[in-house]
Amino acid sequence: MSLETIKTVEDLSLNAWPSHQMQVYDGWILRFSYFYTHRTNCVETIGPAQLPIAEKVAYCEEVYEKWGTPCIFKISPLTTPALELFLEERGYEEQHRVDNMVLDLASCGDTPVKTPALPLVVGDRVDDEWLDALFELKAVSNADHLRVVPSMYAAIPKDEITVKVLDREGRIAGTGLGILDRGYVGVYAIHVREDCRRQGLAEAIVRTILTEGARQGATKAYLQVVSDNEPARRLYEKLGFVSEYECWFRVKETL
Repeated sequence: MSLETIKTVEDLSLNAWPSHQMQVYDGWILRFSYFYTHRTNCVETIGPAQLPIAEKVAYCEEVYEKWGTPCIFKISPLTTPALELFLEERGYEEQHRVDNMVLDLASCGDTPVKTPALPLVVGDRVDDEWLDALFELKAVSNADHLRVVPSMYAAIPKDEITVKVLDREGRIAGTGLGILDRGYVGVYAIHVREDCRRQGLAEAIVRTILTEGARQGATKAYLQVVSDNEPARRLYEKLGFVSEYECWFRVKETL
């Protein structure tokens, strides 16, 4: 994958998943979300830089210290190798490696969505019911996260595809989210309740997002998956996703 296409996918990801707060600093964007995830609480490269790395890292460390969360840098093919070397020498440890996978929707043909064991409901906007279910599925209990994450979803500036899996009592047992942007559909928030797994529900959720995304004009899909999540990787590879590049995070817990 070319650096130009990687930049496109990275930009799409930023649009799809806003942070609680963000500030731009000399070709970097500082993201803050009370450490809800590494991705939404890190420094990312978004353009060319002018200032010295040491000066910039020191600034970021001060900002994240004020925010009360670890200072984290996302390392991608867009990151200059000199930055990672500087961070490593400064004691930043590597954490949370993720694969970025892409799918050409034309390669899917007209493969129908396999009828799942439980019904799926498709919508066009994250609502309170979907979000409450997501928190329950992820066992989110942090008060700051419960307070700010709804505003992060509300701030998504692109068209959405939401999927809910309903159990036999009508409760949400699984979620999925697609974000449409510039001919791509991003696949996010794939979660299935433990007692409803191994029924093909995750596959049905993703296929539904891809099918609906294609219906709305998307020609490609992308997603990010934790590199050591073998079950998820196998599912996405089965659907035709190809791993194009890796990202990881450099973290300094204390300053």
